[in-house]
Formats: sequence, structure tokens, C-alpha cells
Amino acid sequence: MKTVATRFAPSPTGPLHIGGVRTALFNWLYSKNKGGKFYLRIEDTDKERSKDEFKNQIINSLKWIGIYHEDNEYIQSDKINEHIDVANELLKKGLAYKCYCSSEEIEEQKKRAKQKKIPYIYNRKWRDKSETDAPKEIDPVIRFKSKVEGKSVLKDLVQGNIEIENNTIEDFVILRADGSPTYNLSASVDDHLMGMTHIIRGDDHKINTFKQIQIYEAMNWNIPFFAHIPLIHTIEGKKLSKRDNASTLDDYSKIGIMPNALRNYLLRLGWSYKDKEIFDLDESIKYFNLEGIGKSPSKLDIDRIYSINEHYIKNIDENDLFNFLITYCENFQEKIPDLAQKKIKNSLHFLKNKAKTLEDIYKNSKFLINDKVQIEKEDKKLLDETAIKIIKLFSDDINKVSNFTREKLEPIINDLIKNNNTNFKGVGQPLRICLTGSKFGPGIYDILCSLGKEEVSKRLSQIR
Repeated sequence: MKTVATRFAPSPTGPLHIGGVRTALFNWLYSKNKGGKFYLRIEDTDKERSKDEFKNQIINSLKWIGIYHEDNEYIQSDKINEHIDVANELLKKGLAYKCYCSSEEIEEQKKRAKQKKIPYIYNRKWRDKSETDAPKEIDPVIRFKSKVEGKSVLKDLVQGNIEIENNTIEDFVILRADGSPTYNLSASVDDHLMGMTHIIRGDDHKINTFKQIQIYEAMNWNIPFFAHIPLIHTIEGKKLSKRDNASTLDDYSKIGIMPNALRNYLLRLGWSYKDKEIFDLDESIKYFNLEGIGKSPSKLDIDRIYSINEHYIKNIDENDLFNFLITYCENFQEKIPDLAQKKIKNSLHFLKNKAKTLEDIYKNSKFLINDKVQIEKEDKKLLDETAIKIIKLFSDDINKVSNFTREKLEPIINDLIKNNNTNFKGVGQPLRICLTGSKFGPGIYDILCSLGKEEVSKRLSQIR
């Protein structure tokens, strides 16, 4: 049996879309599950809009989420001559023809179809005409001779059998007037040259698949298996586009979503295995199959992404979490000094509490990173006379403590609560504001013990 080969074929005309990442993931997992190979093809034939920055972003995004491809990237523009050769061969076999319709004629046909409220299909004017009738002033396009009778059935590995009337597929253009190949020709030739066995892509490509199968048949090539996966929608049920917030991997990495968590979420977005929710990498490869893909669109749920990310934050090895955090901070926040890194690493067990993102952990850690405390304006109003008195009393009391531990600090805080007729918040809140700059943050004992006696005394002395 032929080794399974899949591919992901994005165009470098913008940042990698989250839907594209899921398509790449499904292709990669399927090939890994079958002991096959996964390839990356960059479809860069749109020279005006294709940019190296987007190509690099696509490659780096896939690496970030843990998807690695075989060999070097397959660059579509390097194969243009092969695409043109196939078009000319189809022309020679009488399976394609030159169309001399002007752009005005095509527009008129489209206009009439719109008026009649029917889909536009080219009227095949030049399909059987002699080229001796061709106008000299028009450079022709080359159109493929699509089937005009009967039906075609696509045995889709996700959607089941899909049937279409052949006369609804127009004689589509395979070479433009400037001699450049179109998507359907290039994709078909590339998939054949790359030896693809399975094409797994969004179900918005179904009509393209019928066209590409006809090219395969005309060239007597082996036809790959096709699987069309439903698109991703917004939570409101609209098709997700690149203009939506949180539509690219960069949107997620910037807010501190970890790659393993996002990969887990995308795996479960439209695919299921029993009632299992959390999959490590090995489990993802072991259990992935096309049968588990649903037929309906999936809704992108940011709350679910946060929830899975929180699960990973709580459960992964703290050394790994620390490395993710430091990389995140360097990329999106600030480079953290070595001394602060050490304090953060020792305090990670509580800094990660209630954190849904790496950004949350970074915010919780700021009191360890910044030597100088900047108290927020609204929080400063909470430091009234009673609060200042409690801070002074606490400062005096900790000077008598040699061992700065929770066990030694709890009696001090309990006495302050009792002697000042207040509650835990009445003591903890002013202390937290003075030590971190905000009334929000980690527990007060965690803050005190992580800073240490000397740093706590120094920070509180600036308030008195």
C-alpha cells in the first residue's frame, strides 16, 4: 500500500488564519497516525500579494504550535513551467481549448445570469469553434473542457458521497490570457507531482475538488482521496475571517495562550474521540482519525480556549511553564532580569493560581520584577489613616521576627485584625497595595514570603 502523504498549502498573502492552522493540524495528525509524511506547500503565484514576511510567519506559526513538515517547503512558483506544460498537453489532447471571449462579453454573461437570478456559467462559446474565427486583437485564455452530461460523485471521507450534475461545472480557465496558470490547474499538478494520497481541506473547496478530479482523469493520474472539513465560525455563527479578532496564531501567543493548549483546543474543534477532552501529543497522533470529524461548522469559543490553557498552566511541569513564561515575556512584554527570574521560578506555584494565560502570570509577577512600586490612583485612595496605621504597626512587628515564614507572620496579622477591630481584608489589602501597587494579585502571605523581610521592610517604609 502506498505511504500516506498529506499537505498544507497556504498562500503567503496574510498571516496564517486559525482555520488554516486546524487544517494543517488535521493533515499532520492524519499522516503521523498512518506512519506517512506531511508536506508544506507555499502557493505564492499571486506575486502582487505574496510576501516573504507572511511566508515566514506561516512557517514560524506552524513550528510554534508543534507542526513540522518533511523536507524544504515546496514553493509553487518554482513549478510554473510544469503547470503550463500540463495545460498545453490538455490542449493538444483536445481536452482544453482557447477562448477568445473579451472581458466585456464575460461581464455581459455574468450580468444576464444575475438578472435571471441563476449562477453564472460560461456559455462555452469557443468550445467547438475553429480558431480561424479567432479575433486577432484578443489574447485567449485556455479553458478546460468540463463534462457536460451525467453526474459525478465524490466519495468524501468526511462528508460521505457528494453528487453533482456535470453541466453545473463550467469550462473553467486553466491558463489566463497572460499565460499564467490558475489555482485549480496549479493545485492539481502540484498534488500529482508531490505524490499526495489524501487531500484534507475546508469544505469551501468542494467545487474545486470536482474540477481538479476532472484534470486528474484527463491526465490519467491516480486520484487522491478527498476529505472536506467544515469551516470554523464565530460564536455568533458567522464564517470566521482574517478580519476577526483572534483569527491568527499571533493573536493567541500575544495574550499568553500556550501552543500545547491551543493545539489541544483546535484538535477538539470539530473532532472527537469518545468523551476525552485533554490530549497530549502522543495521544493526539494515536487517536486521530477522519471518522471523528463532524459534518457541521464549529464555533470558535475563546472562553473554552482560556479554560484549556488554564488546565495546562495548572498541570504541566513547572520548569516547562517557567520556560514558556520567560519566552512569552521576552517576545511580548519585557526581558526579565536574572534575579527576578529566580524569584519568579521559586514563586511559580502560587503565581499560576487562577491564571488563565501567561499574561496573567506575568501580571502576577510584576511585583517581583519591579523594584519600585507604582501604586495605582484608585488604590491610593484606599490607604486612609487606618490603613497607614496598620502598615506602620506591621512594619514594627516584623522587625522582631527573624524567621520570615507564614507560621511567624500569621500571629502578627491575626493580632492586627483583633487589636484594630478589622478583618483580614482590612490588613491584607493595604499591605498588598503597598507591596505590589495593586489591591489585586496573589495572596498576602505568598507576597510577603516571596519578597523576603528586607524587601518588605524597604517597600513599607516608603509609605510611612
